[in-house]
Amino acid sequence: METESLIITLVLGAVAGWLGGQIFKGSGLGLIGNIIVGIVGGFIGYWLLPKLGLHINTGTSWLNYILTAGIGAVVLLALLNIIFRKNS
Repeated sequence: METESLIITLVLGAVAGWLGGQIFKGSGLGLIGNIIVGIVGGFIGYWLLPKLGLHINTGTSWLNYILTAGIGAVVLLALLNIIFRKNS
């Protein structure tokens, strides 16, 4: 992977992770956490949305990625919240 592609992936992953965190209203994960959640959320979104019959097409590929990864990040954060929920 070229350096430019890696930087773009990390930036878009961070934006998608931040978006997922804002939508889910979970606790802040920091920059590295947002990048990881955004990138993993991208994989989840690109796997899950077509299975649900949903396709995001805004006309720009980077916006498609951010929205798809943001949705995937919300799913990931919800699953992590269920798995690691503290008993109150």
